[in-house]
Amino acid sequence: MPFRRCSAPFLLLLFFSIFLSAHSLPLSNPHWHPATATWYGSPDGDGSDGGACGYGSLVDVRPLRARVGAVSPVLFKNGEGCGACYKVRCLDKSICSRRAVTVIVTDECPGGYCAFGRTHFDLSGAAFGRLAVSGESSQLRNRGEISVIFRRTPCKYPGKNIAFHVNEGSTDYWLSLLVEFEDGDGDVGSMQIKEASSSDWLDMRHIWGANWCIIAGPLQGPFSVRLTTLSTQRTLSAREVIPRNWSPKATYTSRLNFTPK
Repeated sequence: MPFRRCSAPFLLLLFFSIFLSAHSLPLSNPHWHPATATWYGSPDGDGSDGGACGYGSLVDVRPLRARVGAVSPVLFKNGEGCGACYKVRCLDKSICSRRAVTVIVTDECPGGYCAFGRTHFDLSGAAFGRLAVSGESSQLRNRGEISVIFRRTPCKYPGKNIAFHVNEGSTDYWLSLLVEFEDGDGDVGSMQIKEASSSDWLDMRHIWGANWCIIAGPLQGPFSVRLTTLSTQRTLSAREVIPRNWSPKATYTSRLNFTPK
């Protein structure tokens, strides 16, 4: 069988040390931080189709629909920032609402406004418009780039439990999973898998976006999956969530989720 790698591409983050505080914002951080924002897609659209996190068509349906956003590398964190949630609010009192918009990280914007270590949000047209007071959405979008403030906030997916999508191309020797609908922190710092016939947890490697993989084998299901969040190191174990007769491109939903603090 062909050799497959579980290696993440290296992304150079300019001026990283200057923006270290933005990298390590705690969950439910009460303090607001400065940033800039733009929008993309159609004026009232949902935003990206897919995105660098690998969520695919999930960004087009609720609960992600119209709440998605691309962020600059200092928040994307080579993909480990995927799934994190932020509240974003604009500052011009003449046109901006006092209401903050909740944004879920589903994509990266590596250039332009997002380059050179800037903290930037590239929002869907719908999310950007909701930053404005009633009747002024179009005028706010016409401004293009605006100044905003932001902070981390717990993710909330009512009625949803954490799910694991088995990526296309997975085999008994190369298994790749995409994590979906993680409440609370939203981000994943580490991930492990355990075969039913074993007591050993095997480390998976982060490859890109919200995708993780393991090379071993032959791997035999059912599989239990253990997640540890990046922000607060909280751990959750989904017992035998992936069945013995699993299939590539299938999604398996656990009975668990993190409860936002």
